[in-house]
Amino acid sequence: MKLKVGITYNLKKDFSQQENQPIDFLEEFDAEETIDAIRRVLEGEGHDVIKLGGDAGLIDRLRRTPVDIVFNIAEGLHGRNREAHIPALLEFLNIPYTGSDPLTLSLTLDKAMAKRIVMSQNIPTPRFKKVEKVEDLHGLDLRYPLFVKLCHEGSSKGVRLDSKISDAQSLREKTTGLLETYDSPVLVEEFIKGPEFTVGILGNEDPFVLGVMQIEIKGRAPEESVYSLEIKREWEEKVRYHCPPSIGQDLLRKIEEVALRSYRALECRDVSRVDIRVGEDRTPYFLEINPLPGLSPVYGDLVMIARSMGWDYDRLVKTIFHYALKRYGWTE
Repeated sequence: MKLKVGITYNLKKDFSQQENQPIDFLEEFDAEETIDAIRRVLEGEGHDVIKLGGDAGLIDRLRRTPVDIVFNIAEGLHGRNREAHIPALLEFLNIPYTGSDPLTLSLTLDKAMAKRIVMSQNIPTPRFKKVEKVEDLHGLDLRYPLFVKLCHEGSSKGVRLDSKISDAQSLREKTTGLLETYDSPVLVEEFIKGPEFTVGILGNEDPFVLGVMQIEIKGRAPEESVYSLEIKREWEEKVRYHCPPSIGQDLLRKIEEVALRSYRALECRDVSRVDIRVGEDRTPYFLEINPLPGLSPVYGDLVMIARSMGWDYDRLVKTIFHYALKRYGWTE
């Protein structure tokens, strides 16, 4: 079956870094190499592929060039619903697309809302508070150390080596800085003192774990490790990835169970990546979920998981695409 496939995305090169913007302003956007890699895979299956982008001109481009389905990796531009903007537009135009729907994308970008949903299903997650102004820290009933991150951002935006907090003064200073620098509330949660894992999941009616990867920061004990922006930008030198991880089968099963339950609770579709940290009590705690995981052929946790499990890049992209086709009732 030959289809006309559009790809929606946001590229780093389409934006310029302004003086008043944080250094990680462009962090979530993609490189053109990623779009070209996805295009190559889909064209290799015989489809006609069109690069549609993800700016306001997308509506006119869709009118001029109708497509059968969209492969969506667009992060969006503004607000806590930004990842949902293009899928919502595609639904409005009745155009099929890959990945989760607007409700799931909005819920998961708001980390506090995602945690409330998983809590309703008795999935373990660190205790937390959503902070919209510094005064919200008064009467904080959380146990130190704490971890502070942006509530409506991904790709470690705002996460630095000093995001782990041990006292009230540091908490106030860090929270104030984030609120003044970013257009997002802050999530303050109890820090889980244990190893960190990320779990790749694929599928719909019967989703499955593609792989579990442990993230080890070189030279740091798990209870001190922060997978921060500084670390991610120098991942080849500073990070050791273990996939599959060297842990017991019992703990591995518990991590997979928490990831799958979270995926189902948030009603993700086709693909997601779940971040988990294991506590001193050996309990895996849900941290957050990313239903738009990076698909760079060079780096990116999901792609690394796939390769470690014997999947090449083409197979990963095709599998995501085929799950979407199946959802819409199209045979492969």
